Amino acid sequence: MKKIDLMIFDLDGTLVSSGTDLVVAVNYTLKELGLPPRMEKEIIGFVGDGVRRLIERSLGDLRERLVDNALKIFTDYYSEHLLDNTNFYPDVTDVLTNFADKTKIILTNKRHEFTLKIARALNLEKHFHEIIGADSMPYQKPDGRLINYLLQKYHAEKDKTVMIGDGINDIYVAKNAGIISAAYLNGLGLKNDLLAAEADYYCESLLELNSLFI
Repeated sequence: MKKIDLMIFDLDGTLVSSGTDLVVAVNYTLKELGLPPRMEKEIIGFVGDGVRRLIERSLGDLRERLVDNALKIFTDYYSEHLLDNTNFYPDVTDVLTNFADKTKIILTNKRHEFTLKIARALNLEKHFHEIIGADSMPYQKPDGRLINYLLQKYHAEKDKTVMIGDGINDIYVAKNAGIISAAYLNGLGLKNDLLAAEADYYCESLLELNSLFI
């Protein structure tokens, strides 16, 4: 088992299963704009780089003309419906409780207001020292400066810090900062992409973290 002092968690697809609410909000936005809906799998593939990129990808060739209006529609709808179907992944509470003595951070490319709303509603906030969203800092994952900021702030060593997430940006931000990466294979991210990114650790269940780190 690897000794860890600082644990950094992604949100969507890692701690919470939020895919359905994101898909519904995107397709609501497209409908309001008079555009056809997209398949769930396609929209899930657009997730991971923040809401603007999600909307741009969903709009396709129409993104330049419609993105600002689409963002407003999406934001207004999603802010009211982000908890319709979103809930914990299995074993999240057990994992967070097991690592109660560790410094834990949520680091996500989701907007901070959305992240905080979900974290508070699901009683997640109490487990974490800090919650960093897409608009909390001047940069987003996979920019390694995010991790460097946390290493300095919490006086953590790189070889005792792990980034846990279901997307390739989670692996890349860890690699860019020289910390440990742990990929969750049953979130929103594509499994083949995660395997190709060569994380340090892989887990099919988050509960496996309890036997990987101490």
